[in-house]
Amino acid sequence: MSTTTRRDWLLSDSPASRAQARWGRRYQLWLAFRRNWLAVAGLAVVLVMLALAIFAPLLATHDPGVQQLANRLQPPSAEHWLGTDELGRDSYSRLLYGGRVTLGMVVAVVILVAPLGLIVGCVAGYAGGLVDKILMRVTDVFLAFPRLILALAFVAAMKPGVESAVIAIALTAWPPYARLARAETLTIRNTDYIAAVRMTGASPWRIIWKHVTPMCMPSLTVRVTLDMSSIILTAAGLGFLGLGAQPPIPEWGTMIATARRFILEQWWVPVIPGIAIFTASLAFNLLGDGLRDVLDPKQR
Repeated sequence: MSTTTRRDWLLSDSPASRAQARWGRRYQLWLAFRRNWLAVAGLAVVLVMLALAIFAPLLATHDPGVQQLANRLQPPSAEHWLGTDELGRDSYSRLLYGGRVTLGMVVAVVILVAPLGLIVGCVAGYAGGLVDKILMRVTDVFLAFPRLILALAFVAAMKPGVESAVIAIALTAWPPYARLARAETLTIRNTDYIAAVRMTGASPWRIIWKHVTPMCMPSLTVRVTLDMSSIILTAAGLGFLGLGAQPPIPEWGTMIATARRFILEQWWVPVIPGIAIFTASLAFNLLGDGLRDVLDPKQR
């Protein structure tokens, strides 16, 4: 199938199958998305950073844990592209491996909180009554505290480390998703097609799983993408405070914490991981803005 024929097939006004209709819809969303060059740039940066993190063992020029005290605090050079830290470790290699930890924490948090928030919000919105009140009051309790403060409390109650940080961030990140899913469900549950499905004898769980949650996914996807920047900052903040990844594990927040005393003389040591955090947060924000423009019908 040639490119022109494939494009005509995707943009057909009369799709011959459900698969053609789905792929045509996805292609139209992509065409709308790529018109926003900032969003495309954000997507490209996110993909590049994920690729660098995944292939860090192949791209690293040195072992990130090897200490060479004779080469400590060296400026960027041909041997050490981003210089060395206070223990003579290669900053470029540690930055790559630190991306695996920081971005891995973000992915783990999203995998945990997005389904939880979606299920809680959809069940509360569709069931209503006492179930809605109980679930939303629990949600309000978590929303009453600043995310970082609550995450610090959870980590303090557990052993500091990557796993504890992921669990703590996940416990504080799900309430906004539940609120969003509930608001979407309250609108969806009274529509005619939900009433028609209900008249066919479908159970409430089937209606929620098969018909309500798919309608909530676009808004949730946008919210998750926009929220990734705050998750990155929270994860880095926990690492900076010594409650996230523990040395010698390379993590961007931990790298800044251990090198902050060199900010005036050897500025590249703490600044480079800070630039990585800023770049990742900005890229996710740009990507989220682009997805919002495409997926949110009120933006079109």
